[in-house]
Amino acid sequence: MKKDIHPKDYRFVVFKDMSNDYSFLSKSTAKTKDTVEWEDGKEYPLIKLEISNTSHPFYTGKMKLVDSAGRVDKFMNKYKKHIENKKK
Repeated sequence: MKKDIHPKDYRFVVFKDMSNDYSFLSKSTAKTKDTVEWEDGKEYPLIKLEISNTSHPFYTGKMKLVDSAGRVDKFMNKYKKHIENKKK
């Protein structure tokens, strides 16, 4: 294996799933300017996630669509007439 290719600046970071407010503490080298106070009273860097294992349909077994950007609504509005014609 190659030497000295892995980062050395690992630190504790809070990852937060914005779709269901689930958070967990882990080590990471990801950069962020946001911070949050964790359960132990200490302040940690915060990485915001759109989806995690607690909200992803594969892990939850539920077909729940998480769409924070409104892409599905935009598509449905754009092709509404075409979709309605297909249903007839």
